[in-house]
Amino acid sequence: MQSPSDRHAYPAHWEADVVLRDGGTAHIRPITVDDAERLVSFYEQVSDESKYYRFFAPYPRLSAKDVHRFTHHDFVDRVGLAATVGGEFIATVRYDRIGADGTPASAPADEAEVAFLVQDAHQGRGVASALLEHIGAVARERGIRRFAAEVLPANSKMIKVFTDAGYTQKRSFEDGVVRLEFGLKPTDRSLAVQHAREQRAEARSVRRLLTPGSVAVVGVGRTPGGVGRGVLGNIADAGFTGRVHAVNRSFPDDLEEIDGVPAHRSVRAIGEQVDLVVVAVPAEHVPEVVTECGEHGVQGLVVLSAGYAESGPDGRERQRELVRRARTYGMRIIGPNAFGVINTSAGVRLNASLAPEMPRPGRIGLFAQSGAIGIALLSRLHRRGGGVTGDTGVSTFVSSGNRADVSGNDVLQYWYDDPDTDVALMYLESIGNPRKFTRLARRTAAAKPLVVVQGARHGGAAPQGHTVRVTRLPHATVSELLRQAGVIRVDTITELVDAGLLLARQPLPAGPRVAILGNSESLGLLTYDACLAEGLRPLPPLDLTTGASAPDFHEALSRALADDTCDAVVVTAIPAIGGAATGDAELAAALSSAAERVPGKPVLVVHVELGGLAEALSAAVSTAPRTGATASSGTRRIPPTAPEPDRPPSAAGDAGTRATA
Repeated sequence: MQSPSDRHAYPAHWEADVVLRDGGTAHIRPITVDDAERLVSFYEQVSDESKYYRFFAPYPRLSAKDVHRFTHHDFVDRVGLAATVGGEFIATVRYDRIGADGTPASAPADEAEVAFLVQDAHQGRGVASALLEHIGAVARERGIRRFAAEVLPANSKMIKVFTDAGYTQKRSFEDGVVRLEFGLKPTDRSLAVQHAREQRAEARSVRRLLTPGSVAVVGVGRTPGGVGRGVLGNIADAGFTGRVHAVNRSFPDDLEEIDGVPAHRSVRAIGEQVDLVVVAVPAEHVPEVVTECGEHGVQGLVVLSAGYAESGPDGRERQRELVRRARTYGMRIIGPNAFGVINTSAGVRLNASLAPEMPRPGRIGLFAQSGAIGIALLSRLHRRGGGVTGDTGVSTFVSSGNRADVSGNDVLQYWYDDPDTDVALMYLESIGNPRKFTRLARRTAAAKPLVVVQGARHGGAAPQGHTVRVTRLPHATVSELLRQAGVIRVDTITELVDAGLLLARQPLPAGPRVAILGNSESLGLLTYDACLAEGLRPLPPLDLTTGASAPDFHEALSRALADDTCDAVVVTAIPAIGGAATGDAELAAALSSAAERVPGKPVLVVHVELGGLAEALSAAVSTAPRTGATASSGTRRIPPTAPEPDRPPSAAGDAGTRATA
């Protein structure tokens, strides 16, 4: 119970930004006495039909008494919440505590009547469902255990909002009105409904950022060079399938285009819808750009500009204001201080990033909080996922920078049901909400492999730019949470790429039994020990000796794959030495031929990169990209990887030894 002194205190902790069904955002907050004009304006924009459904009678306008009643709350027995976009109401919800006889009451009465009103232009966006979740949480906080609502039978949309919420409810019909009563205690079904709504909304919001129909780059210089001009060139070079615009307020009035792209002095001057804006101007000019974008109906922003939370307290406040301003207009932000986003889909081909070269199309999703790590990931995957191992490449790439808004959780929501992504790779410097991340990771990992490198492990410190709440759990505890969620945790970005290539190109083993064979006894023993250390069940290594020929490898691999007592095979190989030794191309062809006959088991090749075995293996196998296959399909390939001089020695061999998928 609240004491008399704080019954009217404004509950700021009830404020929240929510992502709606269409991917846009809205701000939910308590209604106060200062909202009278907003309430009247909102009501004027609601159709007569919606007003009739709300008040059960023609009600063209609110009286002064109504306005007072709907804006004056004690935040205990009477509460009103509004969903706002651009500072204006788009929907309202209120509850009034009632007693057993249905009349106004105070605690300990634990039932309340609830009523909604949604502006017609915003119906169908999931606003009412979001408001119901929030008003329900508020009511539970204030000791209310049940809601009652009276709805006209013709108001099927509102009836559906209540029935789909997942609460245990009772329905009755009396005097031409449907009365719904339901408890507010969360149920498995209500939580599942909330999580499903959250997943659809957040996935849609990321999809809008990654699949725009039009893009504008703000901050394009008039002369070659600079971040804005570079990103504009990257978008053009990637073959973006949508429309592109260049914006700079310093452009001369008579400048019509730059680099073959329409030129404008402001976003407002663009005479068509713009879905995504890449912001590459100094931080002090970003607020003006955000306002322009919001007023023009832009859906999302990629803010490359630096000078925010990573630069100190003043920058941290600029970052908070950036997010507040963007969300006011329902926009989502990647960044600030971001590296950008990439989507290699043939229908999009978007490279709105600082990466000068578009990655090869593939089925691996990449997320990195650090731009530098993002560059390293793209570089490694480019070298090993294309030139050596065929066409394994990237589906989407997001570098979130300071992740002031869009985070790894949002991208996980998108990847969960993205048909173009089979494997998800993430570099995380901090985890703001371990509970939610673990929940999302568990669900995603059940659908497709999720591999994570956890950075910033010492002391739980996060990069300066990350102003969201950061977990203080010990690194070992977080690692155990990830393991329990089914996440594959690795220690370096090199291992991250290795695991991604393996999972993207190989079927999953049916069990832990591993056959080991090769022409190096030492490599075989090291591989055996490494398998034991990882909890696998390796069979005794088969040493073919250094004199083994390509047919010897073919026969041994064929026997291992046909053996029902093994689930995967590791082949160890040292390079061909001397004129009579087995050639790399011959050995690669022999291994590929044997593997293709048993497509259900993964085959890994561990080799010392002195010869040309990696390139030979690449040439020996099909490199056509898959269409619709998952990481657990029976597709057979043996894609090796190129040497990584910066990689520490692996458990399966010494420096210079490559474990390849």
